[in-house]
Amino acid sequence: MAMALKRSGHDDFVVLDKATGIGGVWRDNTYPGAACDVPASLYSYSFGPRYPWSRRYAPQAEILDYLRRCVATHGLAPHLRLGRDVTEAVFDEDRLLWRLRTASGETIEAEVLVAACGQLNRPVVPRIPGAERFTGHTFHTARWDHDHALRGRRVAVVGTGASALQVIPAIAEEVEHLTVFQRSAPYVVPKWDRPLDPSGGLPRPVRDVRHKAARLGWWLFNESLVSGLTRRWPTVGLTRRGSQAQLSKQLSDPALRARLTPTTEIGCKRVGISSSYYPTLQRPDVTLVTEPITELTATALLTADGGRHEVDTIVYATGFAATDFLGPLRVRGRRGTDLSDLWREGARAHLGMTVPGFPNFFLVYGPNTNIGAGSALYMIESQVRYIKAAVLELTKGARAFLEVRPEVADAFDAEMTRRTRRSVWATCTSWYRHPSGRVTNNWPGQTVEYRRRTARLNPADFQPALPRQRRP
Repeated sequence: MAMALKRSGHDDFVVLDKATGIGGVWRDNTYPGAACDVPASLYSYSFGPRYPWSRRYAPQAEILDYLRRCVATHGLAPHLRLGRDVTEAVFDEDRLLWRLRTASGETIEAEVLVAACGQLNRPVVPRIPGAERFTGHTFHTARWDHDHALRGRRVAVVGTGASALQVIPAIAEEVEHLTVFQRSAPYVVPKWDRPLDPSGGLPRPVRDVRHKAARLGWWLFNESLVSGLTRRWPTVGLTRRGSQAQLSKQLSDPALRARLTPTTEIGCKRVGISSSYYPTLQRPDVTLVTEPITELTATALLTADGGRHEVDTIVYATGFAATDFLGPLRVRGRRGTDLSDLWREGARAHLGMTVPGFPNFFLVYGPNTNIGAGSALYMIESQVRYIKAAVLELTKGARAFLEVRPEVADAFDAEMTRRTRRSVWATCTSWYRHPSGRVTNNWPGQTVEYRRRTARLNPADFQPALPRQRRP
């Protein structure tokens, strides 16, 4: 968002972040094996600086470096206000301003507020009876303790989601014994990873063409898979067959294979990408546990079958509070309306960006803008273009504010509810769904549809507003 504003000539903005460094999830997730499961040619900005990726699937350190280069290339450092934990944002109806308050008591005023809090940055740790008795060491994958050496320790990894699929093969050779606790078996497809030669001995124009071709190819591939998730079309069968083939090829033990065979419909939870996960689970020093955890003692995890699993360290790979789009940030709009109250049964926003009663307030990566296949950055760039158009509309002075009309937002919400109900995501419990059962996170169509629907700002979608009065 900051890069887009800067590129359009708009310089009067600040970026507030509670952390002391940029990078979001790629700053926080430093666990062994951390990498993106979308090819770097697609998981990068269309307008960002070229980067010499070392692999098709970029590791965490390279993505963080890439983001830092984006800050430098676009001159964003003067706009950053790091270490600012914004706790409250209140709309002042008399002055038509947003007033933000930080944890330190600082007050910041702005005409436009963009909430880009993300979906995957607030770790969730399960409440296990007896957890306070455990004398060993515990941490979440997103808060990896690098001062705690794993070598020679008995380690438990709780969870088998995307982070677990990366960290389990990465630490298996280091620990004395690894115990993996699985609640439900994920679908896992091969990771077609390979080293990349940044130059390849080719001239720059040729490299650029090759990069664009790879980006287009991966985008088309993922677009072809989306219909299998949203409309339950047969294209999803390609993914299922790929997962089944890898399961059969890499696991020789029939009993282990049975426990790792998913029972849910493919795509209802995030599909894992790894070519090393299954072989790791066959190691003699790795144990897979599929019985539910019932209790923690001082030295062990107890399971429903009466099992006792002695461990020194517990790593929680248990995901994030993904349906809580604003986290602890309290946002109050007109007449003091609290956004968290409106979202009690699940977050909703027109095009995932605007909410009635909250003028000049926009969300990036908000409700129903995540995708089941492809790069979230493609969706985010669509939102950024839309919000940039809104900011430029406001700077013209013809409108004092932009506030989406309730009937427009309601119609969009009804469409999202109808379309997500027939999607695969409605068939099981996952981080895509709010506890109320509503699918709050995912877009029920192809990314090209979202790009088309956000291509222009439609003034008719917003409340009529008086011209902005100049303020000193």
